[in-house]
Amino acid sequence: MGKTISEKIISEHVGRDVKCGEFVVAKVDVVMAQDGTGPLSVQELKKMNMERVFDKDNSVLFIDHASPSARKELSNSQKLLREFSKKTGAFLSDVGEGVCHQRLVEDWVNPGNLVVGADSHTCTSGALGAFSTGMGSTDIALAFALGKVWLKVPETHKFVINGVLPSGVYSKDIILHIIGKIGADGATYKAMEFEGDTIDNLSMSSRFTITNMAVEAGGKTGLISTDETTRSYLEERGRGDKFREIKSDSDANFEKVLEIEAAKLEPLIAFPHTVDNVRGISEIEDVKIDQVFIGTCTNGRLEDLKVAASILKGRKRHPDTRLIVIPASREVFLEALREGLIETFLQAGASVESPGCGPCVGIHKGVLADGERVLSTQNRNFVGRMGNPEGFIYLGSPATAAASAIEGRIADPRGYLK
Repeated sequence: MGKTISEKIISEHVGRDVKCGEFVVAKVDVVMAQDGTGPLSVQELKKMNMERVFDKDNSVLFIDHASPSARKELSNSQKLLREFSKKTGAFLSDVGEGVCHQRLVEDWVNPGNLVVGADSHTCTSGALGAFSTGMGSTDIALAFALGKVWLKVPETHKFVINGVLPSGVYSKDIILHIIGKIGADGATYKAMEFEGDTIDNLSMSSRFTITNMAVEAGGKTGLISTDETTRSYLEERGRGDKFREIKSDSDANFEKVLEIEAAKLEPLIAFPHTVDNVRGISEIEDVKIDQVFIGTCTNGRLEDLKVAASILKGRKRHPDTRLIVIPASREVFLEALREGLIETFLQAGASVESPGCGPCVGIHKGVLADGERVLSTQNRNFVGRMGNPEGFIYLGSPATAAASAIEGRIADPRGYLK
């Protein structure tokens, strides 16, 4: 019997053949934590008298969730990470450098890697053919010190998407469709593999959006096999020598297989307060929007900003709707400046903020008032997610977000793309 991507990668990191369902201890290539989870990891290492890292270059601390800090308590937690970095040599990605998941794919993750992070959306890196997953802060503490983790080898669910995406439909709509179809617990502790000619024709940025949200269906990781698009991306990043072919064997065992026709998709919205509460744009009646947020580790890349800017160019946000734009990293911000995208956003009436997670985590830069609704390109719309349990979060693509900012209500982007 052949192996899935997960079984192949984990086997390499255990040093023997493994199959789904086994509990193993595996070596890791990259370990990360951010300013919301990292302080607990550091505190646990102090308790165990194990303040060290297994690999200085691949033990990474990100200050991105409160970037820059909005409160003294957060500043003190960030200080703890800076001190740990100086003591151990762990790499520190400080304020303004960008969101951890975007930074990981920019500078660290390669095909075949085993990547663990103290953040649930660490699965983003799986689009590069890496087994990448989120874990608790204590597990990550030991991973920092020992370079090893324990885990169960997951069963794999395969999602085959074929066909040409209609105008106005993007990878965000693909993953929302999948989550809406299987449910928020439809792939709990499963590896989710995405393939098909639709996936083959997606850019790396679009692929990252899909794997980023695997955890919203309960997935342990999201995975896409490597191809020439992967190779080109790595070459552009100066890591072309790290490319390798990673794909499941033709006779690998998949627990479930779901096929999707891309041509039948339309722009989708996840309604409050669960990501699987998905509705097509054609069935949505008038829903007023008070704030639009374009950014995050899901849709804050240059490609996303270009799509939004193409709709907003020459137009203004609705006077009753605030518009916040946050590039996912410093690199993305600089390129958006060079291409004139930031000017387009500012002329449209947007507030453009420094790279980081921003309002997605509900700490600063856009907390909702009671009863307000936001259309966001982020990955999660739970009660209180954006800082106010009395707020309502709707999720959509950057195109849908831009159209909604103009109209002040949930709007179909397709009319702006003809």
